[in-house]
Amino acid sequence: MNKKLVMILSFFVSLIIFTGCGNSDERVLNVYNFGDYIDETLLDEFEAEYGVKINYDTYATNEDMYYKIKQGGANYDLIFPSDYMVERMAKEDLLEKIDIKKLENIGNVGSNFLGLSFDPENEYSVPYLWGTLGIIYNTKTVKEPVDSWSVLWDSAYKKEILMYDSLRDTMAVALKKLGYSMNTTDLNELEEAKNLLIEQKPLVRAYVGDNVKDMMIGEEAALAVVYSGEAMFMMENNPNLKYITPKEGTNLWFDTMAIPKESENKEEAMLFIDFLLRAESGKKIVDYIGYSTPNDKTYDLLDSEIKEIPGAYPEESVIKKSEVFIDLGEALKDYNRIWTEIKVH
Repeated sequence: MNKKLVMILSFFVSLIIFTGCGNSDERVLNVYNFGDYIDETLLDEFEAEYGVKINYDTYATNEDMYYKIKQGGANYDLIFPSDYMVERMAKEDLLEKIDIKKLENIGNVGSNFLGLSFDPENEYSVPYLWGTLGIIYNTKTVKEPVDSWSVLWDSAYKKEILMYDSLRDTMAVALKKLGYSMNTTDLNELEEAKNLLIEQKPLVRAYVGDNVKDMMIGEEAALAVVYSGEAMFMMENNPNLKYITPKEGTNLWFDTMAIPKESENKEEAMLFIDFLLRAESGKKIVDYIGYSTPNDKTYDLLDSEIKEIPGAYPEESVIKKSEVFIDLGEALKDYNRIWTEIKVH
């Protein structure tokens, strides 16, 4: 009995040692992304090609991701922060510098999507997806051509207009209509935008959030300020809806790929970034999600009807007039005060 017990114990000890060695040699990548923000068949393809096990978690907002990384102990190797969050995390030394020259497929990224204001030297992020802020409208109700933010001040659509219940987005609309920067900190310009939005209030049906999708699909309003990704979803579910980016310019938003400073698997993160920069990988992402691609090679593979959606890929003239949100710093308190005054007026 004693010999048998020794043999059994020896077997289990050997098994534990063998398993432990196997785990230590296994290549791993811990990915943290927005929910439902990738075609997950790409995870399987990457694992099969490179022999890297992906542990995949999701978050709801940039802020959720930021606080988890900031607090430490998360051990993620790849994250997908938006433009302003890249700027913030880089300032706080939470991101690893990336040598984009080591990415074989970085040449697929259009030059318009590199050297942007939130990462001017392309040190901390690699483009993933992008989009615009614009106007979606019901062609049954709105017969006139729509090409300007000014339609949102047209009294013909009184109580048929939906605005975002969002400080930066709604202020951006007014500032762009006035010809100012959406990142301005000039108090006179901010006051002018405030007065314009107060003037608009009697025309507004509601200040909305995610419910804008259901309201426009259900034809409860004629016009709404929305982001391009939401617009694509709405148009798929109601053929009467059309999306445009106004001629005065708009907000361009960018979601990126970045490596946290505390990543333990930086080589694997770089491999996955390069894998997602392939033209075919990008097409799978766009086909699944519907947002715009910064990848020129992916763009070449897209169906012509997708390329021709005005708001999905706006003309260069509109892009040149558009801006990326930046961190406002101390000026945020002025925006908060003005937003409160607009809401309570």
